[in-house]
Amino acid sequence: MRALIPGRETDTGRPVRPATDVSSDGRAAVTTASDLTDDQLTELYAAPRRPWLRVNFVSTVDGAATGADGRSGSINNPADKRVFHLLRRLCDVVVVGAGTARAEGYKPGRTPICVVSLSGSVPETLRGAAPGRVLMATVSSARGLAEARSLLGEENVMELGADQVDLEALKSELSGRGFDDQLSEGGPHLFDGMLAAGVVDELCDTQVPLMVGGTHTRMTAGLPLDVRLSLETLLEENGTLLARWFV
Repeated sequence: MRALIPGRETDTGRPVRPATDVSSDGRAAVTTASDLTDDQLTELYAAPRRPWLRVNFVSTVDGAATGADGRSGSINNPADKRVFHLLRRLCDVVVVGAGTARAEGYKPGRTPICVVSLSGSVPETLRGAAPGRVLMATVSSARGLAEARSLLGEENVMELGADQVDLEALKSELSGRGFDDQLSEGGPHLFDGMLAAGVVDELCDTQVPLMVGGTHTRMTAGLPLDVRLSLETLLEENGTLLARWFV
């Protein structure tokens, strides 16, 4: 992995960048980032302030966010997995749409998971989690509200709106619970809503060197948007591009 665009200056005042060599023509050449150590990558991806909500997606060159099986796991690769696991380690909570949690088979882990659902239905794979490991953001009209409270505990179910989840309130509520470094892994409908609500601080997008054709799910779900991004960091490994875009 090599840095095509180095990251911001860190708290030390030094930009994060891999070691460089000097080529025979006297120009600096960035080393491949198997030379980017885990510590360098961690510093590169550190949230610049808190609360901070970043969204992470993988996509193909032709824009598909899933493979033929409808899962993102079928298009990712070792470079993407390295950043995926890093972002999981850095965050305080993973925010995910209920549909994505079901499709990808999310299970309780070290990091708490907050499921966003209009129905209030807790995905089967997230039932039976230890108290506080799974939270639910839903609406007061959700038909599964009572069951969600029973399964997760009343304090872990957040009513944030009558018919639509107030995503600005969700970001604030999670921060108030101590979850300042927030990571969302989609899906597209949730990402649309977050962008429309103006709560996204960063998009991490891995573009894998693959085309799959067809009519696969995209990163967004089709809501008209006009969101300008600023490229913060761009890494490359064997044709895979890993970008950090600030919103």
